[in-house]
Amino acid sequence: MRIKKGDTVQVLSGNDKGKTGEVLEVIPKANKIIVKGINIRKKHVKPRKQGEEGGIIPIEVAIPSAKVNVVCSKCGKSTRIGYSEEKGEKIRICKKCGSKLK
Repeated sequence: MRIKKGDTVQVLSGNDKGKTGEVLEVIPKANKIIVKGINIRKKHVKPRKQGEEGGIIPIEVAIPSAKVNVVCSKCGKSTRIGYSEEKGEKIRICKKCGSKLK
């Protein structure tokens, strides 16, 4: 997968189209990611221990990684990711400005 934990991404389609957020978790087997503040759903939680409160809590749900683009830290635009080799090491680069991604 080209998207890594900690990347800033922009949503391309769906209810959250245009919003940006940080990747909290990557699920390569399902080709999905969890983004902070994106695709919020309500979860009903029962109290499990005595004294613990139940209720309805908002959680982030996974979205397909194909629905997001990485935001370049240098040019600030939503971009595709390319790869380049530098000193025998594979690095990710921005397709628009050519700068190195973290």
